[in-house]
Amino acid sequence: MTTQELQEIQVACLKMGDGLYAVDIMRIREIIRVPRLAPLPRALPFVEGVINLRGSVIPVLDLRKRFGLPPAENSENARLLILSISGQPIALMVDEVTEMITIPLRELKAPPRGVRIVGGEYMVGLCLVREVPVMLLNIDALLTFQEKAELGIFSPQTGGTSTNKKSSAC
Repeated sequence: MTTQELQEIQVACLKMGDGLYAVDIMRIREIIRVPRLAPLPRALPFVEGVINLRGSVIPVLDLRKRFGLPPAENSENARLLILSISGQPIALMVDEVTEMITIPLRELKAPPRGVRIVGGEYMVGLCLVREVPVMLLNIDALLTFQEKAELGIFSPQTGGTSTNKKSSAC
């Protein structure tokens, strides 16, 4: 790694309501349009369902619901970010992916103390992009230990990731 690489981070900028967020592109496997979702009965409130992506069953988490935002009025620009949490593929539903940018690490500021920001508990830091504040998300903080267990991201017996088996009906 060069010194240049250690001084900046590349992120995907996301729109969620009126807020702008960012995710480190090194965490994103791919970005896709939202396909038809299969519902999950009795799922966590922010889990929209699952998708089958090239033979893998992946839970879809609605970032709007996770942040306590009202439902989107228009979902035609919605995208799924396919990423990994604890080795398990997860899809994050966002309103829109706007651009990929490079942020110098020196411009990344700690989240403001004592200020309530939607999704603030999931933030790594804050930076300005063309004078607009963008919140860099901590993907690993999006789910609690209990939520990871409920989603089957890891099994208590093995401590590893769960495997998804296809039924003969698929």
